[in-house]
Amino acid sequence: MTAYMSIGDFSRATHLTVKTLRHYHQIGLLAPADIDPHTGYRRYTTDQLGVAQVVRRFRDLDMPLEEIQAVLATADPTARNARIVAHLDRLQEQLGRTQNAVDQLRDLLTHSGPAESAVELRAVPATSAAAITDVVDAADGAAWMLGALGELYATLTAQQLTPTGPAGGIYSDEVFTDHRGESTIFVPCAGPVRSVGRVRGIDVPAAELAVITHSGSLADVDRTYGTLAAHVTRHALGVPGPIREYYLVSQRDTPDATQWCTEIGWPIFLTGATNTHRATASPAEVN
Repeated sequence: MTAYMSIGDFSRATHLTVKTLRHYHQIGLLAPADIDPHTGYRRYTTDQLGVAQVVRRFRDLDMPLEEIQAVLATADPTARNARIVAHLDRLQEQLGRTQNAVDQLRDLLTHSGPAESAVELRAVPATSAAAITDVVDAADGAAWMLGALGELYATLTAQQLTPTGPAGGIYSDEVFTDHRGESTIFVPCAGPVRSVGRVRGIDVPAAELAVITHSGSLADVDRTYGTLAAHVTRHALGVPGPIREYYLVSQRDTPDATQWCTEIGWPIFLTGATNTHRATASPAEVN
């Protein structure tokens, strides 16, 4: 014999508010077993308690309502479990990002960023290079750069061209202001580059830069950028132009993020004596 519960009793039993139960009914997630045609009162059965408890646990794990509906509507246990595992994987990834953010915030509160004394002024000469240029979303930047580097080095190998320095990047203002903009990844090389696929030969123009080195993961590179910007604002004449980065050690070289080393160059106008330094390495230092 079916045992019915009022919506109030069902709410108390499941710890789901009456408002929530009404919403779940409206979207078809958890419909009452019976609705009185005269009063409109909703009634639930004791058999629905387990479903409500499952829904509540999923919501405690921030599973979207449409995902919960899909899980409940899936009769195949394997497919149902796959959906649940996929959500748990997303939670695990989010937990990792949260932990990284917590660690960075703690470090920010207890340690100062790079010293402005680490900033170096350079006159960087023009150089020929193999390059790939695209309009890239910031969220896709790391994956795009890694793919571009692989394509560039493969092309140089195929054309028997020798890299003459570390790979670099040139980034338009829109990359930072709009999180989407023109980005160029290049590898300096000796000899002309034949265009293949996305790869083109370019002349990377000479530039005057204020340069700072960022060590480690790029997750907190904004702190190094902040130090560099503050130094330029206080002590140099900044000029319009794209930001440059040079990847002395990158993810392509090692998966150990603590070993990564990136030089960041802010365009300036040199007005006096400067410590000039080419942002390149000898062929023996190049991967």
